[in-house]
Amino acid sequence: MKDISSRKSAGSWVQTERAAHEAWSSLMGQAPQAARLMHLLVARVGDHNAVVISQKALAELMGVTDRTVRTAVKILQAGNWLEVRQIGDRGTVNAYVLNDRIVWTGPRDSIRHSLFSAAVVISSAEQPDKDALDGQPPLRRLPSLYSGERQLPTGPGMPPPSQPSLEGMEPDLPVISHNDPAQ
Repeated sequence: MKDISSRKSAGSWVQTERAAHEAWSSLMGQAPQAARLMHLLVARVGDHNAVVISQKALAELMGVTDRTVRTAVKILQAGNWLEVRQIGDRGTVNAYVLNDRIVWTGPRDSIRHSLFSAAVVISSAEQPDKDALDGQPPLRRLPSLYSGERQLPTGPGMPPPSQPSLEGMEPDLPVISHNDPAQ
């Protein structure tokens, strides 16, 4: 299973309360698998304190059974470590919204938006087309301009505008012609 949590980017850290660490320590003694699961979720939480992942993928990441994951989730819910929002009708894929009094990634004033935004972790084993995943054609790319970038037009271009240019201010745009034998 490929894991996106290893990517490093700005803001790839989480904050915690000191009191939460004491509670976490206690949780490790009482329910070690629940404490492990909490750490696993914290490592993958998105910008709004939530992550979407299946119980099967969690079990695979932890090296345990689905039942162990379900038990750990129930312990975390009962202890108010997280909320669970079901995705779909089967309940095997959920959004896990972490308690912002324990851990958070961004400004606390926007945490409640976590019900609408989450990091999504999907196991390749859960995909119906898992055998074809590496052989798929690339998705169509649309050109994008980022802040500070300018478009450089190429090709034969469109007909000139109906209004003539002002004298001395004619456009001088580069063009690449595919009929040019020098290219």
